[in-house]
Amino acid sequence: MSAPVITTLLVANRGEIACRVMRTAKALGLTTVAVHSATDRDARHSREADIRVDLGGSKAAESYLQIDKLIAAAKASGAQAIHPGYGFLSENAGFARAIEAVGLIFLGPPASAIDAMGSKSAAKALMEKAGVPLVPGYHGEAQDLDTFSKACERIGYPVLLKATAGGGGKGMKVVEDVSQLAEALASAQREAQSSFGDSRMLVEKYLLKPRHVEIQVFADQHGNCLYLNERDCSIQRRHQKVVEEAPAPGLTPELRRAMGEAAVRSAQAIGYVGAGTVEFLLDARGEFFFMEMNTRLQVEHPVTEAITGLDLVAWQIRVARGEALPITQAQVPLNGHAIEVRLYAEDPANDFLPATGRLDLYRESAQGPGRRVDSGVEEGDEISPFYDPMLGKLIAWGEDREQARLRLLSMLDEFAIGGLRTNINFLRRIIAHPAFAAAELDTGFIPRYQEQLLPAPAALSDEFWHAAAQAFAQSLPKRARADDPASPWSCGSGLRAGLPAQITLHLSCEGQDRALTLRTAAHAKLLGEALTIEHDGVRRTFRAIRQGGALYLEWDGELRRIEAFDPISAVEASHSHQGGLTAPMNGSIVRVLVETGQSVEAGAQLVVLEAMKMEHSIRAPQAGVIKALYCQEGDMVSEGSALVELEEG
Repeated sequence: MSAPVITTLLVANRGEIACRVMRTAKALGLTTVAVHSATDRDARHSREADIRVDLGGSKAAESYLQIDKLIAAAKASGAQAIHPGYGFLSENAGFARAIEAVGLIFLGPPASAIDAMGSKSAAKALMEKAGVPLVPGYHGEAQDLDTFSKACERIGYPVLLKATAGGGGKGMKVVEDVSQLAEALASAQREAQSSFGDSRMLVEKYLLKPRHVEIQVFADQHGNCLYLNERDCSIQRRHQKVVEEAPAPGLTPELRRAMGEAAVRSAQAIGYVGAGTVEFLLDARGEFFFMEMNTRLQVEHPVTEAITGLDLVAWQIRVARGEALPITQAQVPLNGHAIEVRLYAEDPANDFLPATGRLDLYRESAQGPGRRVDSGVEEGDEISPFYDPMLGKLIAWGEDREQARLRLLSMLDEFAIGGLRTNINFLRRIIAHPAFAAAELDTGFIPRYQEQLLPAPAALSDEFWHAAAQAFAQSLPKRARADDPASPWSCGSGLRAGLPAQITLHLSCEGQDRALTLRTAAHAKLLGEALTIEHDGVRRTFRAIRQGGALYLEWDGELRRIEAFDPISAVEASHSHQGGLTAPMNGSIVRVLVETGQSVEAGAQLVVLEAMKMEHSIRAPQAGVIKALYCQEGDMVSEGSALVELEEG
């Protein structure tokens, strides 16, 4: 039988993973095909492809989750193979079968392997039969509240609800006691249905202080299978990985081999082909428990590539062509250390709510030896509420862990983002934290150090405001009236006849504002994007970027957005929202749980908003009566839109 021919590859995904897959495909000489929703028509992954196909719609359910549309796009573009990326349909056995049924190649495992491992419940049953240790839990077919309630009593609280067909933290809830179970189960089921088209759940014991260690496996069509070392993904928030590194700190060669061989046996037991990851929970005693197998390429695969020097997407393409794995287990490299962080459009100061809007400023850190950025956006792009809020990933490699950590800190310092909120300062605090530097890792890292990682906003210092005023004033357009160069108002120098030259500015930054009168003869100079201030013979230089009406000034390691502030307009805006509950982000209303005239208690759930494939509850800040409703189920709402008017009662 002749080897399959792949000259054109369609990527059934979006964002950074679509860009990353296409980068390797182009390096191998393949023609690349992107698919996009109506919202993503001009997205970066679409712009970078050789061919692009419009799927229509805005939500994933109308575009990236439409199997028939994806296969039609492959046929129309002449693609012989489809790469699913991760998320969306990457672990959907029906998608794999549909591709194979029309004679195309799926760059993933056989549908039978996805069936075996795609359901967390089925996978755990299979591993239990094979003698792999499991965390206590319930993985049965019955999905009613009473069944879960009895299972939780048997297991003991706290427990973890997980979508059987899911991943990436979607459809996952920690339940501390029985009073939380009903609401958590219903919400997790809705999230699972929205993200994966499957609402089935499992529940397991929530272990305290575990580490999350996963093994990268790879298998070909000739019966060969090996493991490419491991990754530590313990730094998580709400079960969503934030930091990943390879190899796992402190793992002995013996434990690495034991976990790796167990992962290979798991893959071979289901006839696995391609890239996959077997995830384990590792306790302090060195015991490991099977969690799940992800039958796809992982978000964190770049750290494995960094320590092995291998291109896993290239391996996927070659395995799909029928080629054998190019090396044996004994030849798998393990060189140095790599750390990756995930950059999200979200607001850490506001419970990590997803952020939407325009990327007014977007500058990536320089790439080079030991420095890699995988991203799916560019300056000027719009971040919509319909998809996952990850913008990209920063990956640093070093000869040892400390070199990788310091290199990653440098990359984070170089990155510049403006126009919407991101988690970049949160990431910087994690990587700089002494406990992270000491490799004291477990899944409770972020809650344990929350006060240091998410400090309460502090008053900005007088020194900051002085620097901000100097930079803002010097970055102003030279002419205030371009239509009349002869006018005395055409110069922004602050010159006043017979008086010292000065300018008064009213500036705002991070919810704080200050009026400043600035003597323009002060010892400060802005050249390009560098502000130099001299005081008592000491000169300091700060990064200062003017973008549109805003100035971004680096201060205390963070890039801070500074704008001209109108106090009268601010007062008027605050009055307009008085007594109302507004949407914290762009999204769609999935549930309205109250009606006009209804009395509610403080903390009662009023409205459920879905954005970036996650649910967010709007709750009553105090007891009262619902005076008015401004939304209904199915509505798309913008950030700041009034949803409910609550009258104190």
